[in-house]
Amino acid sequence: MERHSRRLPVFLNLAQIRFPIGAIVSIAHRVAGVLLFIALPVVALMLDASLRTEAGFVAARDLFSSPLWGVTAAVLLWALVHHVLAGVRHLLMDAGVGSELVRARASARLILVAAPVLTLLFLVWGLT
Repeated sequence: MERHSRRLPVFLNLAQIRFPIGAIVSIAHRVAGVLLFIALPVVALMLDASLRTEAGFVAARDLFSSPLWGVTAAVLLWALVHHVLAGVRHLLMDAGVGSELVRARASARLILVAAPVLTLLFLVWGLT
């Protein structure tokens, strides 16, 4: 009898994989885009409801004053800032600017630091 060697499926533990910093920024860019895509119709419907009736305005105002909305707003603001910064980075790299490995890694680190810092600055500025 002839023995065939079969390749068994290999368990891939994603928690043990070390992604390059550029991959982390790229994945976060996609996650931010999905969050913004999901949030856009919800925000548009809330704006519509708040402009239609006084009761809709009061409901939107009450929702925006809740602590849960504060966390949601912070996450969506981070998503917007990160998505814009990473998108500009990707466009520049597509044009050949900063696509060398050292500069690409530096710009990825910059985005991972700048997006949360700018988000906090925008939140503080918006609360004053």
